[in-house]
Amino acid sequence: MGEPAQTSRTHDDRGPGRRHPRRRPLDAPAGDADAGETTRSGLRRLRYDVGDRPFLVLFELTRACELACRHCRAEAKRERDPDELTSDEVAAVLDDLAALGSPRPIVVFTGGDPLMRPDLLELVRHGVQAQLAVSVAPAGTPRAAPATLGALRQAGVSTVSFSLDGARAETHDSFRLTQGSFNWTVAACTAARHAGLRVQLNTTVTAETALELPEMLGLARLLGVSLWSVFFLVPMGRGSTLQPLSADGIEDVLEFLYEAATVIPLKTTEAPQFRRIVLGHGTGAHVDPAERGALYQELCDRLGALGLRATGAAEARRPAGPSGGRRRSPLVVGDGRGVVFVSSRGDVQPSGFLPLVAGNVRERRLPEIYSGSELFRSLRDPDRLLGRCGRCEYREPCGGSRARAFAASGNPLAEDPGCPYQPRGGRARAAGTDAAVRRSPRGARP
Repeated sequence: MGEPAQTSRTHDDRGPGRRHPRRRPLDAPAGDADAGETTRSGLRRLRYDVGDRPFLVLFELTRACELACRHCRAEAKRERDPDELTSDEVAAVLDDLAALGSPRPIVVFTGGDPLMRPDLLELVRHGVQAQLAVSVAPAGTPRAAPATLGALRQAGVSTVSFSLDGARAETHDSFRLTQGSFNWTVAACTAARHAGLRVQLNTTVTAETALELPEMLGLARLLGVSLWSVFFLVPMGRGSTLQPLSADGIEDVLEFLYEAATVIPLKTTEAPQFRRIVLGHGTGAHVDPAERGALYQELCDRLGALGLRATGAAEARRPAGPSGGRRRSPLVVGDGRGVVFVSSRGDVQPSGFLPLVAGNVRERRLPEIYSGSELFRSLRDPDRLLGRCGRCEYREPCGGSRARAFAASGNPLAEDPGCPYQPRGGRARAAGTDAAVRRSPRGARP
């Protein structure tokens, strides 16, 4: 799960339950309503140094899951690992995060399927009592039943996320290798909203599924989700057997998503160049729609055929005006740069898609690993990027997908092969390995 939506209720160091006079942005942590601000460029930036503390902690409670998804980075299994962090160990990490004070990070309990942990509600309550904003990312199975979702809401969860990778049962169930998964997930989204939870919908894009994105957008609107998070495949784990989009294909999809963002609030994962596209539209430096690829044109036409854009691609060629929908501004965070992942065994990584280990919470506190490790410090320094990313004028607000760079080259600081942009200026650095890091023993390098 990516940046979760949050409610307007805040908790700060002055005591729980205080209300802030302004509504918090959708993905601001529940410790500081002013954690992020939108700049004139159209991007949002945190009001604090992401080198000091993370914004988002993706906490893998287990790799156990009843699905066998074709793209699973965790290569999940049905049985729980006996070496998973215990309840007390997870609680200790939550306490360390809470001790950072305001603004406290958002914590997302993920997996596998976190519903496979019998202590999930206990852990949620512990995090909420520590004044952390806690979200949960369950798998779309019968475990995500109305009573369970209601219990999560009562424990203090405000947002859950579910994954749908196709607009039709045939597509999604094939992707998840589990017949019935589509219907279970749709039912879970509906039940979550009835329980008073906000829903984020995650969709993984591959060359095989890209053309269903307009229909997915329509389904997301129908389900009333608060945020649509579009994941761009990083070939790792089971996903190494799937066909990712080409760099030009990713660019076409991102241009489509820029248009679609007037229809539904959305974000991207492992496609930070979306921020370059937003900046380009703001300055007039974007590519003329007529010169974009066939995939962009077809996606816009399919969206128009759904009645969400009256004239398809022709409508998309018009500049966004005051009458158009308001786009959600992207937040400038990324792998190791505001985002940190904790595996079920306590390994600390920049993200679940970047299997490099900077330490383990059984040996060192998470905030210390995040702020002090050489791996994380290198990922937060745009001047250490290599190749096209290193000489790109957008290297600070974008920085490229570090996970995709690593999957392609073995170097997390290399250029992102999923971006076709040719930089205009900047400086180049010779390719090489910047720091000694160890790969997660359970991570997969394609």
